[in-house]
Amino acid sequence: MNEIVNIIGGGLAGSEAALQLAARGINVNLIEMRPHRQTPVHTGGGLAELVCSNSLKSMKPDKPAGMLKHEMAMLGSQLIACACDAMVPAGGALAVDRVAFSDAVGRLVDANESITRIDGEAVSFDGEGVTYVDPQGSRRKASGCVTIIATGPLTSDALADHMQRLTGMEHMAFFDAAAPIVMADSLDDGILFRQSRYGDEGAGDYLNAPFNKEEYERFIEALLKADRVIARDFETRDLFSACQPIEEIARRGFDAPRHGMMKPVGLTDPRTGRRPYAAVQLRAEDANASSYNLVGFQTNLTFPAQRDVFRLIPGLEHAEFARYGVMHRNTFIDAPALLDTAFRLKSVDFPLYFAGQVSGTEGYCEAIMSGLYVALNVYARLRGISLPSMPTSTAFGSLVAYATSPETRDYQPMHVNFGVYPPLEQHIKNKGARYRAFTERECADMGTYVDELASLGIVDETRLNALKRWHDALAMAGMAEEP
Repeated sequence: MNEIVNIIGGGLAGSEAALQLAARGINVNLIEMRPHRQTPVHTGGGLAELVCSNSLKSMKPDKPAGMLKHEMAMLGSQLIACACDAMVPAGGALAVDRVAFSDAVGRLVDANESITRIDGEAVSFDGEGVTYVDPQGSRRKASGCVTIIATGPLTSDALADHMQRLTGMEHMAFFDAAAPIVMADSLDDGILFRQSRYGDEGAGDYLNAPFNKEEYERFIEALLKADRVIARDFETRDLFSACQPIEEIARRGFDAPRHGMMKPVGLTDPRTGRRPYAAVQLRAEDANASSYNLVGFQTNLTFPAQRDVFRLIPGLEHAEFARYGVMHRNTFIDAPALLDTAFRLKSVDFPLYFAGQVSGTEGYCEAIMSGLYVALNVYARLRGISLPSMPTSTAFGSLVAYATSPETRDYQPMHVNFGVYPPLEQHIKNKGARYRAFTERECADMGTYVDELASLGIVDETRLNALKRWHDALAMAGMAEEP
């Protein structure tokens, strides 16, 4: 049997899936079109390159995002281990030096003899393998018995057209955006101050740009008048809700940013001793804090407009931009209509799986976990093992259930969140106590699930390395938890 798995896409999901399968003795072709064919937002050809924020969200054990990371570590995610090693201070969030993170993933893939990296743009696939165009423009075929589509939100036009014909979907995209990054040595430290909101998430991990009322009004007026790359007002359905451009949020209400990403709650401007009228938070992009991301400032403004408008932010008057914000198409499939609970496409007679954001999950860790999850399902299929279902009481199990339920309508990619968890047996009115109950149930059920996988030989003690690094990262963030 030709036991080769083709994985299209060397992003978060594709890299994790490749590493998981290779660790279990399965040969993998990892097909990636960059750097020969670039996307609107990638900057290089590295694997697992983060293109929007450098934050993988909350680490708190009683939050869905933190619970998801714990589940990834319990299953031996190699990318979560890399993220912990590349961690930069970000309060209660797991933020990484994106270059160090990508390099670490690349080294793991290159060191694994079971993974063959193929440079080329995949344009189609069938039961015999994947057709791709190599850097010289020649069409070639990578044979394989299983294909995993992990092309992310920036799937190439040719492959998206092929997917559209195969699935029969009329609409496979909405718009997404990334925030700009500024150089640290161009910022005014006489105005900016270090503080995390409320001081309970590692004080000093964020830089804050404080606004008074007049400065805020001048900034919003300029923001609303600025030139846009895509010169139209967007409807809600056109934009992914978690990555709304700052100017679109301002269009919905002059004070909307001040109650969202620019809220000043929990901050005190040391120059006045009072809470600012509004504030922009900046998060370090790398371990040396040589550049900063404008948190929540995804944008569709032209580059000249970004330079002019964002320099109206106090402390950023002379900001140098390491990267301007960009807006791009985000491709995804209608998972509830098309995928089974293993993330396999139901409408074809050959094993074709989807992982990552193109599968209809949203978020960095969700993408990594989906790559791991699909890899386990593919491995079980190849070995003739009946894989137990991931409990719906877990963070990712609840997302799988939601994302593959035929009852889910008008689907857009979804983060893990308590809204898709099954209810507790007894209603708990107090929110904190209710979240603790969700966490306790998740930990117990996840532990049982991992034990089942171990008894089937699907996971082994190598996963303990990822778990240890996760606990070390929690300790560094001041959220130590007993292993």
